[in-house]
Amino acid sequence: MGVAISNWKLVRANSLEGHLGVVSGTGVAMIMISRLMNGDIGGHVRRAMQHFPFQDAVRRVLDTYYVAKPESSKPHYKRPSMWNLKPSRTLNELTVIANFTEVFLAKEGHKNPVGINLLEKIQMPTMASLYGAMLAGVNIVIMGAGIPVQVPGICDKLVDHQEVSYRLDVQGADRNDDYRIHFNPKEVFPGVAEKVGPLTRPQFLPIVSSVVLAKALLKRATGRIDGFIVEAPTAGGHNAPPRGQAQRDENGEPGRKGPNRSE
Repeated sequence: MGVAISNWKLVRANSLEGHLGVVSGTGVAMIMISRLMNGDIGGHVRRAMQHFPFQDAVRRVLDTYYVAKPESSKPHYKRPSMWNLKPSRTLNELTVIANFTEVFLAKEGHKNPVGINLLEKIQMPTMASLYGAMLAGVNIVIMGAGIPVQVPGICDKLVDHQEVSYRLDVQGADRNDDYRIHFNPKEVFPGVAEKVGPLTRPQFLPIVSSVVLAKALLKRATGRIDGFIVEAPTAGGHNAPPRGQAQRDENGEPGRKGPNRSE
């Protein structure tokens, strides 16, 4: 699920074979504008954008980032503003359109399901990312890298274009602090409810590695959980077991033996 590795081309190929193709939603906005500044080779991004329901927003993105004939193979890339507690309408538009575009291209020309993978630990773009994917008809939302208890309820509300908020994890915050980022589709895209109508609510499948985490999600989630993706150590990567013979210190803890184990 690395950035732009599980991209729309790979996902579409998987789905065409009858498997579940899953778009990596991480950093999609940055990827899309980079493609535009590279000249949109093949015209895929602009083709998908033509199907977005609000073309004024599309024109703003194209006017800002599209370069028809890049003068260099290594152009100077523009970057959007950083995310904060009060993101601009422009940043929300861009994020929605980018996720719409990636999912649209992955679903283009077939009716097999397509999912999107987002990370709980990258919280600020989540609501706009979900909304863009849902506008494109994404079938499944997969989330790991944390405990995404807020996401099912957000999906429920976005079906009817309702305003949603996301409580953020803030380092150093008191347990009673409530730092939230808000997203209102009707403010970002006025008239969207009337123009688009109700969306289809995707299935929500969080990634878990233990029964304890699965039970916590079932108890605390704000909406329906449709199933789990169980990531055992055999999945590899960050969840893989240590290689070689396990070593423990005199206290039975993992690590090197002896007094110099911290070296």
